[in-house]
Amino acid sequence: MSNIRPTGEGWAAGADYRVVNQFTFRLERVRALRERGEDLAKQELAGALTHRQGCEERLRETGAELDLARARQRDLAAGGPASALDMIARQQYLERVERNRMQGQQELMQSDAEVARRRASLVEAARDRQALERLKERRRADHALALKRFEGAEMDEIAMTLHRRRAA
Repeated sequence: MSNIRPTGEGWAAGADYRVVNQFTFRLERVRALRERGEDLAKQELAGALTHRQGCEERLRETGAELDLARARQRDLAAGGPASALDMIARQQYLERVERNRMQGQQELMQSDAEVARRRASLVEAARDRQALERLKERRRADHALALKRFEGAEMDEIAMTLHRRRAA
C-alpha cells in the first residue's frame, strides 16, 4: 500500500509501521507542465483571435474604401466631361482597392484557419491536463481508501489488544 512505510527491518512480523497521511501525486510536475501548456495554448488562441479581429476590421475599412471609390468613379462618369488621365487614375485606384480587399479576404481566411488550429491545440492541451486531473483524483481516492483501511486495521488491533487484556 502506498500509505504504509516500513521502518526498521521492513516487512518482518512485528515491524513498526507508520502511516503517511499526506497524499502526494507522483505526476504532479507533469500535471503542472500540462497546465502551463494549456495556459500557453489559451494565450496563443487569444492572440489568434485578436489578429483575426484586426483582419476583420481592416477588411471592413477596405470595403468602405472600395464603396467610396466606386461612388467617386460613378460621380466622375456622370459629372460630365473628365480628362482621360483622371479616369485612368480613378480606375487604377479602384483596382488597387479591389486588390487590397481580396488580399484582406485571403488574410481573414488564413486567420480563421489559424484560429481553428489554435482552438484544436487548446482542446488537446485541456484534454491532456484533464486526464491527469482525473488520474490525480482517482489516486487521491485510492489513498484515502487505503488510509481508512489501515486505520480500521489499527482500530481492530487496538480493540483486540484491549479485549485480550480484559479477558486475561
